[in-house]
Amino acid sequence: MLRVGLTGGLGSGKSTVARMLRERGAAVIEADEQGRALMEPGQPCFTAIVRVFGPEVLARDGRLDRKKLAELAFRQGRLQELNEIVHPAVIEAQWRWTGEVFARDPAAVAVIVSALIFEVERDARARGDRDNLLADWRKRLDRIVVVTAPDDVKIARYVARLGTAETGRAEAEADARARLAHQLPDDLKAARADDVLENSGNLHALETQVQSLWTRLKAESNNFCEGGSLK
Repeated sequence: MLRVGLTGGLGSGKSTVARMLRERGAAVIEADEQGRALMEPGQPCFTAIVRVFGPEVLARDGRLDRKKLAELAFRQGRLQELNEIVHPAVIEAQWRWTGEVFARDPAAVAVIVSALIFEVERDARARGDRDNLLADWRKRLDRIVVVTAPDDVKIARYVARLGTAETGRAEAEADARARLAHQLPDDLKAARADDVLENSGNLHALETQVQSLWTRLKAESNNFCEGGSLK
């Protein structure tokens, strides 16, 4: 068994790498999808967000107005409040998921996709936390893989993914830069990673890197399952 954290900044290409790993046999879960599910009405995270941020974050259909919530988090300095609600629930859900994966297949490679693995730890320790779930998230993972790309490429990908009209491009770019400002630079992430994948835009080159990575991850998982050591 092998628990792999797949991380990288906004627009780096994490989802593309995740798809390639899934095609090769990895079990994959994405933190963004988990977070969205945990923020639906009836979930404890939803209740806590409305209590902390107020009813103005509710849309007409009773769900969260994600655009309004993002405005409060990224533009009005309330990101930490939001993260302190959502991240513990997401990490606990990930931990349960990996347990289920390994119960089915002890030699599985379980990949957790999250943009904020290092940032969660950084922010928790900045608050003075040392031994709680957020500060120790990195310790729950056997391998960290970072996907890198130049910031201008990341921003362009983010804008393209939104399908923004020309009139809204400047706002989308500003949003991307605001989000990136809360994330650690690629060089700092790469220095703490076990593996680094460069993704400037050549899909074939990325696929080659992923295949090499998968070969190593699968070998390590098999070795660990048979009683070996990751270190």
